[in-house]
Amino acid sequence: MKYTDEHNALPKRFKMIAAWKFVMYVIIGVFFLYSFSGSGFSPSKLVSGCPNMGRILGEMFPPDIHRLSYISTAMFQTFQMAFVGAVIGIIISFFLSVLASRRNTPHISIYYASRFVIAFCRSVPDLVWAVIFVASVGLGPFAGTLTIIVDTVGFCGRFFAEAMEEVDKGPEEALQSMGARRLHIVMSAVVPAVLPSFVNTSLYALEKAVRSSVVLGLVGAGGIGIELKVAMDMFLYQEASTIIIGIFLLVVAVEQFSMYARREIM
Repeated sequence: MKYTDEHNALPKRFKMIAAWKFVMYVIIGVFFLYSFSGSGFSPSKLVSGCPNMGRILGEMFPPDIHRLSYISTAMFQTFQMAFVGAVIGIIISFFLSVLASRRNTPHISIYYASRFVIAFCRSVPDLVWAVIFVASVGLGPFAGTLTIIVDTVGFCGRFFAEAMEEVDKGPEEALQSMGARRLHIVMSAVVPAVLPSFVNTSLYALEKAVRSSVVLGLVGAGGIGIELKVAMDMFLYQEASTIIIGIFLLVVAVEQFSMYARREIM
């Protein structure tokens, strides 16, 4: 068997890119370098701040456990906010994603309206939602729960709708040819096909909700966040370290549960 020079030639490492792509990459690189000044990135400040960081970490130990029972209660409230908000948000996302799926929506105007609602919930940061709900319903965990609901709708709604768009059309078309109604098609052909994706996204949403609920307390939306802010503002670093350790354990516990649930369900 004869081998030509083409067979012996080494493969090209990089393909030639178009001129406009090269210009675009150069512009992005120049803007990245220019953004260093706007971002305030300063290695010298980081180096000079390391002693202060070490001092703060030194003052955090040993953790203060005198208010451990109160901190545990606030931590449990944080999880309750995240759990209730995530579950309600996932339920709303399911129904909204059906309307936001081009193949399943009853009308194109409903499709665009649903997509707009999902995009709006996703585009506005959760802290902004928390401020709005605190101003609307007052301080406390209810404002945080409402924030988690809206944030979960923005997160899950998009992925649920995209998962429905990617379902194989075969079973759906078979049911349509038999005269099945749209609701029956969705529940019998679409939902079983996307259920693993739904479960996976929902578990990620729960993890995200737990992390978000910690931060929401900083603006008065309940949970452990406000306790951490007060501790840091009053330089109670030992108490702050107790709170941080508790937050870490809560997040790790939820992530481990999520991993276990994926292994058992998927």
